[in-house]
Formats: sequence, C-alpha cells, structure tokens
Amino acid sequence: MNDLIKAYRVYQKMMQYPRLLDDMRSIFLSALTENGITSYEAIQREALEALSRTGQPADESDLRDYISALIDIYFAANFTQDQVENYINLARKHDTFQNLNKVVNTEGVTSLAIKQALREFCQIPQGSVHLKPSEAEGVRVALINHFVSNQLPFIGVAKKHITIRDVDELIDHAYWNRRRSGKVGGKAAGMFLAYKILLPRLADRDHELEMHVEMPESHFFNSGILSDFLDYNDLYYFHSQKYKTREEIEKEYGTIAELFRKATFPQDTVKDFKRFLEKVGEHPLILRSSSLLEDNLGHTFSGKYDSVFISNQGDFDTRLEELMWGFKQVLMSTYNPAAILYRRDHNLLDFDERMSVLVQKVVGRRFGKYFFPFLAGVAFSLNAYGWTNRIVKEDGLVRIVMGLGTRAVDRIGDYPRMVPLSHPTLRPEVTKEQIKKYSQRMVDVINFETRQIETISYHDLLGEVDHPDSFYALSYDQDGHLAPPMFKGQEMPLNKSCITFDNLLGKTSFAPLMKKVLKRLEKAYGRPVEMEFAWDDGKLYILQCRMLAIMDRVEKVTVPQDVPPERMLFRNTEYISNNIIKDIEYIVYVDPRAYADIEEYEDRMSIVRVVSRMNRVLDAKRYALFGPARWGSNDIKLGVKVGYEDINRTLILGEIAFEEEGSTPEVSYGTHFFNDLVEAQITPLAIYPDQPGMALNEHFLLHAPNLLESMVPDLASYSSVVHVVHVPSVTDGRLLQVFQDGKTQQGVGLFAKPKRKSRAENHENLA
Repeated sequence: MNDLIKAYRVYQKMMQYPRLLDDMRSIFLSALTENGITSYEAIQREALEALSRTGQPADESDLRDYISALIDIYFAANFTQDQVENYINLARKHDTFQNLNKVVNTEGVTSLAIKQALREFCQIPQGSVHLKPSEAEGVRVALINHFVSNQLPFIGVAKKHITIRDVDELIDHAYWNRRRSGKVGGKAAGMFLAYKILLPRLADRDHELEMHVEMPESHFFNSGILSDFLDYNDLYYFHSQKYKTREEIEKEYGTIAELFRKATFPQDTVKDFKRFLEKVGEHPLILRSSSLLEDNLGHTFSGKYDSVFISNQGDFDTRLEELMWGFKQVLMSTYNPAAILYRRDHNLLDFDERMSVLVQKVVGRRFGKYFFPFLAGVAFSLNAYGWTNRIVKEDGLVRIVMGLGTRAVDRIGDYPRMVPLSHPTLRPEVTKEQIKKYSQRMVDVINFETRQIETISYHDLLGEVDHPDSFYALSYDQDGHLAPPMFKGQEMPLNKSCITFDNLLGKTSFAPLMKKVLKRLEKAYGRPVEMEFAWDDGKLYILQCRMLAIMDRVEKVTVPQDVPPERMLFRNTEYISNNIIKDIEYIVYVDPRAYADIEEYEDRMSIVRVVSRMNRVLDAKRYALFGPARWGSNDIKLGVKVGYEDINRTLILGEIAFEEEGSTPEVSYGTHFFNDLVEAQITPLAIYPDQPGMALNEHFLLHAPNLLESMVPDLASYSSVVHVVHVPSVTDGRLLQVFQDGKTQQGVGLFAKPKRKSRAENHENLA
C-alpha cells in the first residue's frame, strides 16, 4: 500500500506536465535499468502475468497502461523525492533543450529569440541529473559562438568548461544593443572561462579553490553598443581609418578625443548606463577593453587598447558623465596607431574588429581617501625568467606589486617582486643593499578626493593607512640584515622597511595556490597561460586569462666558443632563452652613456623619434637594436620610451646597462612591452658589460662608420647618440650571428660569413 501511495504522489507531480508523460517514463525506465533494479522485459512479463490473472482479454492499450503503472510504482519505491524531482525535471530539460537547439541553429536568428529559449531552459532547476555532454556540446558551441567569441582556439577549450547555464549567467550580467548584435569580446571571454575552469558548475570542485578563488563583480557591454555609437554620430568614416598611411593615422589620432567628447550616446543606451550605475552603486570601476580579437592565440594585443579606472563617487550626473567618457576612451583606443600597426603586422587588418567593454568593480578596500587591493600582478604557468638552474620553469612565475596592478604590467621606474613558484622565497638579489634597491617603492591607488589614480610612496601610504596585511608585505633592516616581522602587531620603524612580500610567500597559501591555479588552467588550455589577478583579504581574484605568447623555440643551441675578440660583438649570461638569429645586416645602437648625458625631456623624446624613423627606414632589412635599459620604460630617465610601433621591425632588442653603484636594470619579463616582443618574434637580450662573464664590443659600435646622416639627413644632429652600422661594410662581408642557449645561460653575438642556404631554404624563401 505504501508503494502505491508513493506512486500516486509521483503521478501527481508528473501530471503537472501531461505532454511529457511518455518522456518521463522513458527516463524512469532508463534509471531503473542503469541501477540494476529492473528492466523493460521484466516489467512487461509482470504486466502480462497480471493481465492474465484478470481472466479478461487484454489489448495493447491495457498492456501499455499496466507497464506505465508498474514503471511508476517501481520508480517511486526505489528513488527519493529529490531524485524524483530531478528525473521529472530532466524530462522537462530534454523538451526545452530541443527547442533551444532548434532556435540557436536557425540561420539569421536574433539574440532576443535565443535568450528567450535559453531562459526557458534555465528556469528549470539544475538538479543533480543532467543532459549527456554529447547532447549539449553542439548547443554550447552555438551559444559561445553567438554571445562570447567566434575564435576557434577559444571555442575548442570553452565548450568543455562553459555550460549552457553559464552562458545564461553571463547574459544576466550583460548589456546588449537593440540595433546591433555583438559579443562580449576576448578579454571578458578569457576571464569568464578561467573562472569556470577553476570552479566548474557540474564537476567536483576543489575545496581550496572554492575558499580562495573569486571573480570580481563583472558586467559585459557588448560590441554592438560602441558600434552603434559610431553610427549614431555619423562617424562611419572611422571604419576605414585602419587603411590610411601611418602618418595619417598618427596625425588624425590626436584630434579624435575632441570629436568623441562632443559625440553622444543614443538615449536607450544612456538609460542602460543609468540602470547599470543604480545597480553597482558608488564603487570604483575599471572599464577594460575587450575587443573581439583580444587575448587570442598568437595575438593578445597586450596594452594596445585602453583600460580606464573611474572613481564612481559623488552625485549621479557626475558619475554618469565619468562612465560615458570612460567608454569613449576605450573606443578611441581602437584607432590608436600602435593598435592598428599591430593588426597590420599580424595580418588582422581586414578583420572587422569590434570593441566590447568589460566593466568590473575594482578589487580592494577603502582606507580613508584611498582605495586599493593589497597586491596585484601577472602570473605565468611557464617561467621563462630563470636566473639559476634550481628554478623549475614548468612551475610558473608570478610578478607582484602592492596596490593596483598597473605597476606590474607597465615598464616603470620601480621594481615588482618576481616569484618563481618552484622556489617562492628565492630571488636574484643577494645582499641587503641589492634587495632594497630592487624593491617596490611606489604604489598605485585610487584617490577618492581627486577622483584619479595616484602614485604614492609606500612610506607615505602606510604612514597614513593602517593596512591589516602590511605584516605580509614588509621586511625591516634589523642589525644589518633584512628580515620580515615575526608576528602581527610587532612594532617596527617604517623608515627601515622595504617591500619584499617575504611573509606572504613564506607564511601563507598564496604561492602554492597560484601554482595549483596555473597548472589547472594550463591543463585545460593545453598550453601555457598568462593570468592577471588581484589578491585582497585572502582572496584571489581572476581579472584576465589568456594563452601565453611564446617565442618560437629552438630545441638545441650550440654556442660557439673561443671567438676572436675582433669578431665578437657581445657575450651575455643572464635571462637567456633558446634562440638563433642569423645574418643581421644592420645595427642601430643608442649609446647608453650619451643618452644618460641628455638633460632635457624633449631631447630624450627626440631619440624615440629617431629610433622610430630608423625602424621604418630599415623595414625590409634584417637589423638589431641595442640601447640603454630599459626600452619602453614610462620613465624617460631609465630608457628610451618607445612603443610597439617604434621597434616592430627589429629582430633583436638589446638592453645594455653599464654598472652604476652596483645596479643593473629590471628585466621586462611579464610586462605588456615584453609580450609585444614575443609576439613579434623579437628576441630580447640583457647585456651587463661590467659583470663577470659578459662583454660588449663598445669600440666597434662607436667607431664603425655611422650611416645615420646618409640614411636620414634631417636627423644628422643625433649622430652622437644614435649610431647606425652596416655590418658587412666593416667586417669584410660578415654578418651578425646571435646564439642564445637557455639551458647553460650562455649567449654570444659574433660576426661570421652567412652560410649558403640549402635548396629547401631557398625554395621556402621564394615561396
């Protein structure tokens, strides 16, 4: 009797969806069979026996009714109420899934129609019984392609980790244009995928990751919004901006800001912005570029497009104006000469690039007038920056700074902490003086009073702010050596401190957690990854994730030994990765000593223009560029402030640092500038001529005939700083050959006759 009552209750639930009765019983029967409880054949026999006992003739309809009743009874007797709900909902899912599958694969279907079908499916409780992955995969792919990204390498990974319900979750946080379709873009897609890899919806979750990993509150403004902005303001001619000459692009870019300031958004878009601000409240925001091409394999667009911080404080109208100007700034960066030239170099010019915007609440906490996270940075699952054989490159590397992560990805006059995850407490500096010199001094924060990002010394910041985590960041000069505090609350003089993060790396789960995260992401992607992140109050926030740009690798390099001094240009022994660069015809050398003697800012910026001009003149030549560290630095005193567009044709970018008070420059590994070098297949070199084992033939570079005046006569006045050497003219027909062996950390640049090309190589060149 009890089983009959259970069966009756199950039948009542089933009758809420009478159209699906047959589907439900089919699912029930499969569950009974899979669990070894009974089978269709056994139920059929039992039904026939029951019918025969009635003594009445039975037809097919009677048999079907008996079988249906027995399925209900067996199912009710052997499964819990929750399981019953799950299997009934599975039938409902199958039904709505068929409609979703049809809609999403209909040619010309609108986003609205897909959203409605998707919402109908996702309104059914998820439960613990799911569609088979093989059934759902095609719909996953179609949804990802429509709303997230159409890049095949991304889709190949994402379809294994982003579920149908995940897409619905993303849409819940998305803003779409009513007139133009669009996607959320590459940067948003990469962040969302990373989060779903680490904290999957359907698979078992890792408890440690569950405790520590977060995705900051994120909102997705799709590319149709900014495309519609151009149309609304009759700015159609911007679509052909990328086809103009470099000189035209550079000249016109300077006038875009004023044009965009005067342009307006459509009223329905402004209403969306207002609705968004009401939703997020007064919390600092970052508007991240998320173009359709960003963060894809082989072309990450590192630093090419703008990300804009806004304080989002004060009266509503001020906040709205600030938000809309931020959106315009991100869109403007699409027409940045560096971005267009990057696309031109990577054969992406004809791709219809569209800009989406990922808007996130800035990670961090407020301390008085300042807002910032405890630390932020960039992490790599493959560590190409090894200064000792003890470091395991496959364990990854992290580059961290206190405060906003801007100081971790830009080349500035400061030093992040480089953490090899195989040996987190290991560092290249040895002495107290070296550690203090190569430590972070300045912190980027949001100042609520000025409504701007502000750079402030950590001494001033921590003197004003009692940060609860400073225990994990600082070490102190005690009795002639540096050491982190032993316990929280220990009174230590701030003027004897420096940022080392020693307690963070030695006393918290930060390093092993990062290692686990990077390994999991790399496994899912099937190749090394790069991840930007913030860390605050014990939580790891994923801000960005993409496949790591890797230089084409040469498996084995044999570095020539016993090179005659007159045939050697340099020898280097640090920060080396495997590579061979042959037959370099020209060398452009910016004399570090002469550059250091330049006093005026404008005169130093003139050197940037000289380098950029030579980059264009030598466009079709094989040339190497050497000069003072640090190339690409935002601090004009430390190096030549070039951008990608100024050095994109060189084969080598050599950073030369003569010793000065025991100092050597920071390597650029992990910065946006470094990523540019890797993607352009430009080999970075670090040469410290005064260090043991290294050498530079400075006499050759300074005394070989300087061709700058003859090649660009209008720049002749800079010949004392910039030297252009035609190598074969002064080496009896030899060319510069460079060998870099990452395993032994040995490298050399020497002059040798070019080897005769094989028939295969000649054929390849002709092709």
